[in-house]
Amino acid sequence: MNTTVMAFAAAGDAEELARAEMYGLLARLFMAAPDEALLRQFAVAVTDASVEGAFLQPPWEALVATLRESTPAEVAEEYDALFQGVGKPEVFLYGSYYLAGFLNEKPLAALRQDLAALGLTRDETRGETEDHVAYVFEVMRYLIVADDAAVCNLEQQRRFFRAHVQPWVESLCDALAAHPRARVYRAVADLTRAFMQVETQGFDLIE
Repeated sequence: MNTTVMAFAAAGDAEELARAEMYGLLARLFMAAPDEALLRQFAVAVTDASVEGAFLQPPWEALVATLRESTPAEVAEEYDALFQGVGKPEVFLYGSYYLAGFLNEKPLAALRQDLAALGLTRDETRGETEDHVAYVFEVMRYLIVADDAAVCNLEQQRRFFRAHVQPWVESLCDALAAHPRARVYRAVADLTRAFMQVETQGFDLIE
């Protein structure tokens, strides 16, 4: 595979902030269907991917185009059909499902231990467990931009990514790409997969 490798920059660098913004955007898209306000932002969004590297450009352009063609009602209907079905959802958003075959399994317990070591706890008002894809993406965003250098550094990012993101997120993307009801979220999955591959190569460079 011919990809453009992203080398991580010093904390506070524009490229690092762009990585954090990408994690934040993907977390927002997986947590809930984009509302009218977010779709308006995409209507005027630049067509250049915020994270440098030509590998991300085609999936970013495809996502922007897809969201520009979508209404809030259409995206909400797709989100509900994929992730909010009565009983078992069509596509799971939780790491334990992809790593262990069931929800609330050992991968979630291991994640909670690592989150506790980072001083992070779950918002008890939310129903999602910590292995929700949006949650682990938000943790990655935090590890990039927060001020505590003892916790928020490249080594902690690498460890968390390798343990709790890399092993399963591309499997989620595969499930979405194969689902016949996925249109907007097929584009989200394509961008997520490309970003995960760029991140993987970036972390390989610091070993």
